[in-house]
Amino acid sequence: MTFLERTTDPRRLRHWEGTLEADYIYTSGLAGERFFVALRDEGRILAARCPTCDLSYLPPRPFCERCFSELAAYVDVPTTGRVVAVTIAHVDARGRSLPAPEPWAFVRFRGVHGGLVHRLLVPADRARPGMRVRVRLRPREARTGAVTDMEGFEPATS
Repeated sequence: MTFLERTTDPRRLRHWEGTLEADYIYTSGLAGERFFVALRDEGRILAARCPTCDLSYLPPRPFCERCFSELAAYVDVPTTGRVVAVTIAHVDARGRSLPAPEPWAFVRFRGVHGGLVHRLLVPADRARPGMRVRVRLRPREARTGAVTDMEGFEPATS
């Protein structure tokens, strides 16, 4: 039976026991690579800029969502942003209880379409939408070109 045939008789279905390896490599693409290299090497957060629509996108992407222009220009994201949403995590990514509740936030930056989600580096009871925050980066020698190069968002001083 081929994939184009439709099975109407369940007795014709076949199966096999065993494992099927699914090795894969996930790449961040051209826009993502430029973002992560700038984050790792220079400690800068970049947004892709559309010259036609005059929009900046974070995370960067290769094409404008509005006019489909190719996005080849990049601009620095402002150093401070605003928390627009907060959630409190009580378990880690593997489902294990955290020693203390951990706040996470979606942060937007002025003049940028989109934003970033990361840890909010304040006690859970102080995490609020509307907070002005800035990114805290890991030391240069500890950066690897991943989102974990950011420790999280900390309150911004005036």
